[in-house]
Amino acid sequence: MVIDDSIVRGTTLRNSILRILDRLKPKKIVVVSSAPQIRFPDCYGIDMSKLKDFVAFKAAIALLKESGQENIIEEVYQDCKSSMNDPNAPNHVKRIYEPFTYEAVSNMIGKELKNSHVQAEVEIIYQTVENLHIACPDNKGDWYFTGNYPTLGGNRVANRSFINFYEDNNERAY
Repeated sequence: MVIDDSIVRGTTLRNSILRILDRLKPKKIVVVSSAPQIRFPDCYGIDMSKLKDFVAFKAAIALLKESGQENIIEEVYQDCKSSMNDPNAPNHVKRIYEPFTYEAVSNMIGKELKNSHVQAEVEIIYQTVENLHIACPDNKGDWYFTGNYPTLGGNRVANRSFINFYEDNNERAY
């Protein structure tokens, strides 16, 4: 078992840490993230603007495809496109995650991060948003976990980021 402060893209885990741990020949590697799943762009300081980079987003997209719910991807894209000029538009990207439990997304992240070089089973356990609120009751900056932005501009960034993902546009959403 290892603890990580946060798993955003999963690149270091996939390309380095899991392979190093696997050399010890464990049956299972459990990675615990002290942060919840980072699901949405942060437009208030941290440069995390591209949904396509987030391992939680990739896992949710993979789950939609695996479960035959790819239509949701198209529907969210259309809703994002049609609301780009609406200053009161909601965060449509939340719908990408709605069909799945938190654990299902975590399990898919484990599958996504395990590559052919790793023989051990890989399990990813994330802190929940609810427990984060208990641990940090006076800090409500959870929008990159929940998509509940403190301003409508955050919703526009999330929606623009989804459009960029869908159109394979590598630009920042803000």
